[in-house]
Amino acid sequence: QVQLVESGGGLVQAGGSLRLSCAASGNIFRINDMGWYRQAPGKQRELVAVVFSGGNTNYADSVKGRFTISRDNAKNTVYLQMNSLAPEDSAVYYCNAYILTTLRSSYNSWGQGTQVTVSS
Repeated sequence: QVQLVESGGGLVQAGGSLRLSCAASGNIFRINDMGWYRQAPGKQRELVAVVFSGGNTNYADSVKGRFTISRDNAKNTVYLQMNSLAPEDSAVYYCNAYILTTLRSSYNSWGQGTQVTVSS
């Protein structure tokens, strides 16, 4: 009954920026870590960035210095600000959240995926 709704993807030129957002809704007791993954054609899904409940973050080496992940706990929302985009960043981006619906029930939930295409 938990939904992750993503927005902000699209087509941009190299060097441009996009801001992805993902809002979790439904039967949520608590959200621990939230993150963004991406999967390009022929590639495995990879972690792009994650923000933990305490605010600490981790980034893939390929996006460090260009992407920024943040979260708004009051809105159950995670953001990914993507700057200096390159064609290599083109992929389907997936929102992920580790959600507790109760103290004893948790789910590793995924968004539907949003396409990010960077043209040269």
